[in-house]
Amino acid sequence: MKLVLFGASGMVGQGVLRECLRDERVGEVVAVVRRPLTQPVPQGAAKLTEVVHDDFTDFSALHDHFEHAAACFFCLGVSSVGQNADTYRRITYDFTMAAARELAFASPGLTFTYVSGEGTDATERGRVAWARVKGATENALLAQEGLIAYLFRPGWIQPMHGERAKTGWYRAAYAAFRPAYPLVSRLAPRHVTTTENLGRAMLAVVDLHGAGPRVLASPEINELAAAR
Repeated sequence: MKLVLFGASGMVGQGVLRECLRDERVGEVVAVVRRPLTQPVPQGAAKLTEVVHDDFTDFSALHDHFEHAAACFFCLGVSSVGQNADTYRRITYDFTMAAARELAFASPGLTFTYVSGEGTDATERGRVAWARVKGATENALLAQEGLIAYLFRPGWIQPMHGERAKTGWYRAAYAAFRPAYPLVSRLAPRHVTTTENLGRAMLAVVDLHGAGPRVLASPEINELAAAR
């Protein structure tokens, strides 16, 4: 099957890309990027097609690349910390929906998995700005015709196979937390997952064809990953 991946250069996207390339059922992964990937590509690199694209509010030029896709794994995102509110909404909502609309047009019926986050506000009325924007994005995806949306709301995501966050202070936080992860995963399993589990769970929901819960927190993500 053919998959489209956004955010392949980020920590989550790196982990998802690894799992996609390792899966025997995946024939092609189209990674939409702003610049060529620089990190080492894991096994299965022959399946990877990198498409460099500048305007993330208009993907009409990529229609041919999006055709015949079974799923899109949307791992693109930024932290709201230090971000202008308009910039954060543009990246979080506008980029996501521009991709979703073009993919729904090019490959009707595809599965669209979106990495949201624990604490997302689906009511869009809460006091936390980032949670409202994430909630608005989730709601728009669920309402978008032509695709089946699955919304991933992980808590802490532990990198597993050398994946690295782009931001320095994120990298430091993950490095500091790594020794404690086994203990925390036993004490608070509902709030933690891994980059590997995210990738495996995304591949699993493609087989569901709209069945099962459409909003998945860490427990559901981990359960799907374990079943693959």
